[in-house]
Amino acid sequence: MTTETSTEINGLRFAYEVHGSEDAAPLLLIAGLGMQMIGWQPGFIDALVQRGFRVIRFDNRDSGRSSFIDDAPAPDIAALHGGDTSSVRYTLSDMAGDAVGLLDALGIVQAHVVGISMGGMIAQQVAIDHPEKVLSLTSIMSTTGDRSVGGATPEATAALMTPVPLDHDEALTKLTNDSRIIGSPGFPFDEAAVRARHAAAIERANNPAGTARQFGAIMASPDRTPALRGLSVPALVIHGAEDPLVGLSGGEATARAIPGARLVVIEGMGHDLPEQLWDRLADEISTLK
Repeated sequence: MTTETSTEINGLRFAYEVHGSEDAAPLLLIAGLGMQMIGWQPGFIDALVQRGFRVIRFDNRDSGRSSFIDDAPAPDIAALHGGDTSSVRYTLSDMAGDAVGLLDALGIVQAHVVGISMGGMIAQQVAIDHPEKVLSLTSIMSTTGDRSVGGATPEATAALMTPVPLDHDEALTKLTNDSRIIGSPGFPFDEAAVRARHAAAIERANNPAGTARQFGAIMASPDRTPALRGLSVPALVIHGAEDPLVGLSGGEATARAIPGARLVVIEGMGHDLPEQLWDRLADEISTLK
């Protein structure tokens, strides 16, 4: 099945797709901050399917065609930096519960769980909160929640903290420029292709307020390092050597925290998944089967 559909989980509606054979090993892809499920490119999904996975991708709450938490206030970022989480409606644990709820709705007892950036944080939380659901954990370009690691460059921070405009053309320009800033310096930047992907995402859904609430969930969630040390799941940590948004130290700290985790550092890779790496990434993930 490749047609987008939806289901209710935890009182919210979630859009999702399933790719590959029903007999293949289930693999759940968890998207990053503000990322819709269509951000997982078809070529990368195909590479995973070819390696024997049944791939599920979905929109997190507050993104894409899943439910927006519109009755929640915008998080107070300044207060969050000071430790006051009262403006936050949900945390990464809630989002991990959504992911597990989707597996349950699909009748999947256990799955390989793969997350990118914020999705890596959610994937880690799934393994912490629901270890019985996880066949393996892959955390890509993510971090532990320890604020002393995984820091961003000033330019990447500025891109992250500037809201996406509601105007279509302005949003498209900002997102394309941001992709250049945080992207992979060791691989070609195909501006036309990047712009087309962002255009498709904007036309599908543009929810800057939801992205802010997701960011609030990150900020309000605790350092996962102690809990990660208690995991006993096969784990892979993939990180770009030149990641300007979540610095390499975030991936290194994640791999150190999870017993037996394997760290793969890719030269020239920033905070994206260049097409030239799709086969390599799929090969790395398939080692956990």
